[in-house]
Amino acid sequence: MAEGKRIDTLPLISLITINYNQAVVTCDMLESTRQLTYPHFEIIVVDNGSTEDPTERIRQGNFPNVTVVVSPDNLGFSGGNNLGITYAKGDYYFFLNNDTIVTPDLLEKLLEPFLRDSTVGLVCPKIRYHDQPTIIQFAGYHPLNPYTGRTWSIGLMEPDKGQHDKSGPTYFAHGAAMMVSRAVLERAGSLDNSFFLYYEELDWSARIRRAGFQLYYQAEGLIYHRESMSVGKMNPMKVYYHTRNRLWFMRRNVTGFQLLIFYLYYFGVAIPKALLKYTIQWQPDYLKAVKEAIVWNFTHKPSKEPVPAPSPVALAA
Repeated sequence: MAEGKRIDTLPLISLITINYNQAVVTCDMLESTRQLTYPHFEIIVVDNGSTEDPTERIRQGNFPNVTVVVSPDNLGFSGGNNLGITYAKGDYYFFLNNDTIVTPDLLEKLLEPFLRDSTVGLVCPKIRYHDQPTIIQFAGYHPLNPYTGRTWSIGLMEPDKGQHDKSGPTYFAHGAAMMVSRAVLERAGSLDNSFFLYYEELDWSARIRRAGFQLYYQAEGLIYHRESMSVGKMNPMKVYYHTRNRLWFMRRNVTGFQLLIFYLYYFGVAIPKALLKYTIQWQPDYLKAVKEAIVWNFTHKPSKEPVPAPSPVALAA
């Protein structure tokens, strides 16, 4: 796509990633960006209140076009990415987990749907597992079940034999790798900070679709993902945010009879099942996490106001 064109005439892509006590992992991802063939991009690394400032380690890596932004506090996935937006100058924003490895033509492939169709607002690549590089993690999303608050990615844990190589619209984005246009931020707002961790990309996806944009799965783009590097496979914090934000997401995006059925299912089946499991296994920290997640929802009301987009380069000026 870049052949015969001056770099400054190509859309600028702002790649935004978050580091949290994982400077080595982040540098592995940055190292993989050296192979990117698209010539016009910048990288913003937001450090989310790590115990050790990663700036010097990243500078020693001599990675081109990288800006390191250090937050004194952990702002979560939404807050960290929103902070990165304020430093970004791009026409497109590519939110990429630090525990990923990119492939050479990724940025060109992600841009293609935007350039073909102005209704496309967000594009995600195919995702495979880093430690099982032939196994799919994401090839689009199934629709949400409005009665259980559940959805799942297409192709999950399947060997990639080309069965999900057809690109097209999808229902939700995958937070590990999602590119959005500037128009999305202007019309749909940005990630909602209230989620902090988990479900924020599903909430954002729902708002982007309501704003009239398509979400798109680009099968020709590919990344590899080291899943759950930041918070681990299971711990009380993960239980808390999964429990809290599943309910929070549904309260924000489902109404009427469907929401009523969800409440009956969630409080009559899902929560009792979780409490029974953590009681039998005697995991008191997990029991406390479930309780605190429910209490949080009882003390917070969903806002009907759109989420304002951070002002680009507001803090960098």
